[in-house]
Amino acid sequence: MPPTNVRLRFGTDGWRAIIAEEFTFQNVRFCAQGVADYHAQQGLSGEPIIVGYDTRFQSAEFADAVVEVLAGNGLRVFRCTAPAPTPVVGYNLVHYGAAGGVMITASHNPAIWNGFKYRGSSGGSPPPEVLSALEAEIQRVQDAGEVRSIPLQAAKDAGLVTDIDPAPEYIAHVARLVDLDALRAVGCHVAVDAMHGAGAGYLSALLSGGATTLTEVRGDINPAFPGMHNPEPIERNLDPLRDAVRNSSALVGVAMDGDADRVGAIDGSGEYITALQVFTLLSYYLLEVRGFRGPLVKSLTTSNMVLRLGERYGVPVHETSVGFKYIAPLMLETDALIGGEESGGFGFRGHIPERDGVLSALFLLDLVARKGKTLSAVIEEIYDLVGPHHYDRLDVVFDGSARAAVESRLHESPPSELAGTPVVGIDAVDGIRYRMEGGEWAVVRFSGTEPLIRIYAEAPSTDRVRELLDATRALTGV
Repeated sequence: MPPTNVRLRFGTDGWRAIIAEEFTFQNVRFCAQGVADYHAQQGLSGEPIIVGYDTRFQSAEFADAVVEVLAGNGLRVFRCTAPAPTPVVGYNLVHYGAAGGVMITASHNPAIWNGFKYRGSSGGSPPPEVLSALEAEIQRVQDAGEVRSIPLQAAKDAGLVTDIDPAPEYIAHVARLVDLDALRAVGCHVAVDAMHGAGAGYLSALLSGGATTLTEVRGDINPAFPGMHNPEPIERNLDPLRDAVRNSSALVGVAMDGDADRVGAIDGSGEYITALQVFTLLSYYLLEVRGFRGPLVKSLTTSNMVLRLGERYGVPVHETSVGFKYIAPLMLETDALIGGEESGGFGFRGHIPERDGVLSALFLLDLVARKGKTLSAVIEEIYDLVGPHHYDRLDVVFDGSARAAVESRLHESPPSELAGTPVVGIDAVDGIRYRMEGGEWAVVRFSGTEPLIRIYAEAPSTDRVRELLDATRALTGV
């Protein structure tokens, strides 16, 4: 197999690329061989490894290519037999005592993309140093152009591959984290948007059998993800869910992205609940409604409301760079109650240090059921505690070759004010963050997988958020 000049880099969560351009069977096999070599270096070759996949184009076939390489290196492989959410595969790592896992998914990226995620024995994202070591092994494999592989059936005949359905063990585990009997008895209606992804059917399986009923939209497998730029549970993609909420008089609507590690929410009135509001709602649910205590871990682009809740309930709040490769290790280190990021991904203590859209949705439903209020009403309750906070994100497509020029412009000309408010602090922990008087903030970050500039802002009103987004975009010159 000839070497390739494409360098396979792990972004905030794995390697992603356009199918048939860089995301090819050859490059996927290079990644799998790198994982096998890394496990050998770490003395893990005798431990099992799990391989899962989502509903994207040829994800199952790419996953089988990974299985054949891992088995070709003598590893024992648990092979998922159906598309599954990333957190479902992650929990199975813990259940089966696996040393690691591979998930074929591009998560929320557009349909022409696919990706390769690696998971550690905790079921969550490994720390950056592990991913750097994996990258080094993959690069060495690429340079050598050598992959050890055996056909799938031969691997099964040799006892190296065991087929598993990852759903039952996950469902049994989640049932221990939330009172499903109580939720089934509430008698409300819930709208669910699977966005044609791997999360389809999971909430129905968890909540059916009682007075509570569900309507699921976009629950069929369609790798084209029609009607949306990408399967991400953000407002512009959730009109079908909003319609389902209104048409069925649902108490709440929840959506999950392509691999169901993210959650989005629509209130019973049809109002979109931002990811920062969802993070705050989940933190409030755990602290106030469930009465739990423990540290909170947030990425720097999440709401300051989490900081205020930490002060209110006397728990520490830790801030990290964006990405669960930073959040997950800190969750484990601090025994955090919750970890979350702006993209709508949240992990929880007692589970795995991994974003989980299914469990997040269950917790949101449990919150409104226990409080007897809509999500919007609970947000107003939180505002009474910490003050109003509003947020939005602007995604700007740009010419990726201009990135260096944009970065230079941002670093060389720091503003003294944004939209008329003095800037009191600038840091470059992850992207560039501008902190203004009064607690307002804005962040500019480059996507790790697409030619996108993401601009974030939080302020006391929606009008003010828009002013900050526009002013920050002007700084980029794109």
